[in-house]
Amino acid sequence: MDTTFWILKDQDLLPDKYFEVDFPLIVTRKVHSIRSRPHLSKPILELHSEDTLQGDGHMLDSKRYALIGADLRDLATLEEKLKKCNMNTQLPTLLVTECVLVYMTPEQSANLIKWAANSFETAMFISYEQVNMDDRFGQIMIENLRRRQCDLAGVEPCKSLESQRERFLSNGWETASAVNMMELYSRLPRAEVSRIEALEFLDELELLEQLMCHYCLCWATRGGSELGLTEITC
Repeated sequence: MDTTFWILKDQDLLPDKYFEVDFPLIVTRKVHSIRSRPHLSKPILELHSEDTLQGDGHMLDSKRYALIGADLRDLATLEEKLKKCNMNTQLPTLLVTECVLVYMTPEQSANLIKWAANSFETAMFISYEQVNMDDRFGQIMIENLRRRQCDLAGVEPCKSLESQRERFLSNGWETASAVNMMELYSRLPRAEVSRIEALEFLDELELLEQLMCHYCLCWATRGGSELGLTEITC
């Protein structure tokens, strides 16, 4: 139950419009939560031009926030619903997926990545995914998930940082970079690291490092040189 929209609003960092997409069943629960809790609905209504929020059980739409129930593997329906919620593909757009592509087949995720590249003139795609899944630690992760009846259908592009970058470069994106989470963590400001590590005592540092070396952040850009998108580095 992601709360990024409300965090961004509190920090006055909202984009022109924030779109959130999840499976219809999840969205139905979230729509109910928003409508039944004033502390969730009020921030949306404050930015809306009407007194009530539009939508049904599988969708909620307002001036600055849209919550859409859709399957990312069904691109025609996804695009139809995004257009219904007035997505402007002419505006610079940031797309974020967090451990989403790995649950789709490589062909399905490639289609989604290519659709995104073809749909927005200026865009950046950020993906948080598994990586280095070919080594022994990665194989144990896969086996443990499989025993829980959770199969990673799209693990093939998660072999390396290079394969993560290549999935974007071969599907319409102009630049792509990737870094594992251990490397990223090592580059955080020391004050932020101290704050994080003070939240909870952790003595399994070796296990943490192994885990973080098996997740990565990959970002790809299309257009936007005038905005400095191609200059973004870790």
